[in-house]
Amino acid sequence: MPDTPAHATAPTPAQATVPAPVREAVHTQTVPGFGTVRVLPLDPHADAPTVHAWVREERAAFWGMNGLTEDQVAEIYAHLDTLDTHHAYLLEKDGEPAGLLQTYEPEADRVGECYEVRPGDIGVHLLLAPAASGAPIAGWSSGLLSAVTSYVLRGLDRRRVVVDPDVDNEKAIARFLKQGFVAGEAVVLPEIDLPDVQLPEKHAQLAFLTREVAFPGDA
Repeated sequence: MPDTPAHATAPTPAQATVPAPVREAVHTQTVPGFGTVRVLPLDPHADAPTVHAWVREERAAFWGMNGLTEDQVAEIYAHLDTLDTHHAYLLEKDGEPAGLLQTYEPEADRVGECYEVRPGDIGVHLLLAPAASGAPIAGWSSGLLSAVTSYVLRGLDRRRVVVDPDVDNEKAIARFLKQGFVAGEAVVLPEIDLPDVQLPEKHAQLAFLTREVAFPGDA
């Protein structure tokens, strides 16, 4: 969840021909003092310019997609869209793109090799964009994280969220801990080299947030 602002770029003619997707939010939440956050299914091609603008920045180095082209980004998320165990979403705040959320079943992901997966677990990857105005907004990260945790724990009826930021991504780790996550072990996620997926080895800091901690009133 980097902090440095990304720089918006004007779409190329090819990008401009991609129609805006028509889609329903899977989760809408008004966060007091922050705004309305919507969680929308990611459209791999229509959202590619926005996502590429975020992931190519140095601030997103830990996301691991700095050197990719817009077409490559679209291909990755098009492949993700074919999976039943992994899903991608665009976060909006008051109608403006605000972040990228990926959820996954830990037992179907390499992180499942590094800790004891419990029933009701769900994995999350999160890349938060800067405020659309370019100026810092108080509570930006916590507001978006509040909506994300509500969606994955309550909306998807899960019991625990697991995250695996890079061990050197101190800002992301600090934000998760501030949100109530509890640090787990530092682990090494194994390299994946498959025809459709290539991921290098990753030194990660696991952290967990239970539904009981996030929402004490829930049964």
